[in-house]
Amino acid sequence: MISKKIAAKKRISWMFLVPSLLGVLLFFVLPFFVVIYYSLVNNPIQHEFVGFSNYVKVWNNGAYRLASNNTFMFSIVSVPLAVVLSLFLAVVMESRIFFKSHFRTFFLTPMMVPIASIVLIWQVLFHYNGLVNDIMMQFGGGKIDWLKSDQAQIVIVVLFLWKNLGYNMILFMAALSSVPKDLIEVARLENASDLQIFWMIKMRYLSSTILFVAIMSLINSFKVFREIYLLTGDYPYDSLYMLQHFMNNTFASLDYQKLSSAAIIMAIVIAALVAVMMMVENNYGKDIEG
Repeated sequence: MISKKIAAKKRISWMFLVPSLLGVLLFFVLPFFVVIYYSLVNNPIQHEFVGFSNYVKVWNNGAYRLASNNTFMFSIVSVPLAVVLSLFLAVVMESRIFFKSHFRTFFLTPMMVPIASIVLIWQVLFHYNGLVNDIMMQFGGGKIDWLKSDQAQIVIVVLFLWKNLGYNMILFMAALSSVPKDLIEVARLENASDLQIFWMIKMRYLSSTILFVAIMSLINSFKVFREIYLLTGDYPYDSLYMLQHFMNNTFASLDYQKLSSAAIIMAIVIAALVAVMMMVENNYGKDIEG
């Protein structure tokens, strides 16, 4: 009798799960295999198998190499900064400082403001005749055409940080509040300094949050195309030409083989980076989980 009830509950559970599973298969799993198939054939009409020749062509493509290099440099700079600075801000918000509410509002504002408004602010600030150049000239500096120079990525990194630090800061503040207070009290009784408490206790409990913030920041760094596109259009200055530009322009030309191959390469790289970060976090925080 009990086994029949359990079987009936399982059937009911599967009845609720089937629509979601079908949606995932139809809109995520199936398109993923279609992309893999397109990357291995010469075109969607002839369907001739060409092996990895499409991957070789993409890898040797100058535009792809430029986009990959720019995206890599952007991510390797912006993601660590996003993690470190947001953690620093969360620690600062824990302490008693003046104008804490104003300080918090400054970093949370981008979460409420539409991206088009943020881009407009950045255009006013970093235009050739904008506010930043005016301030630099007051101190004897020269004008820089920020969005059409090698310093263009600095503008995007600052935009990325201001846009993402608030959300990351909230995550770290929540994680810091969950650190066991009794461990901190014991450490203080043992004459541990604030720096020792932070590195030896708090950082241990923050490892999973650091991993999550790093992964989210990495994903967001690959989505910075929206801001760059609104600032500069389809073909920006070379230092701002990202993988998303390459994907978008390739899609516009209907070159499915090149697009599919580039997408698979990018997915493999992101999966490898996430796997490395998960292994590092697992080795660092396994004693806490145990």
